[in-house]
Amino acid sequence: MAVKIRLRRMGAKKAPFYRVVVADSRYPRDGRFIEEIGYYNPLEEPAVVKIDTEKAKKWIANGAQPTDTVKDLLKKAGI
Repeated sequence: MAVKIRLRRMGAKKAPFYRVVVADSRYPRDGRFIEEIGYYNPLEEPAVVKIDTEKAKKWIANGAQPTDTVKDLLKKAGI
């Protein structure tokens, strides 16, 4: 089972809001997920990134692969 840390799109049309989730890579983008570890709101100025560092580190240590976008968000959050 390939586990990814990725973004799940929420919010209205033209007003995106994302949740950072841990999910099996075979599931659809907005489908089933294992655990929610944070959120990202690009519409606020500056963009808001809130990620639970303990959960993120635990999942990465267990082999979860962050997507490119989530990798950048983790760097901004200092993880």
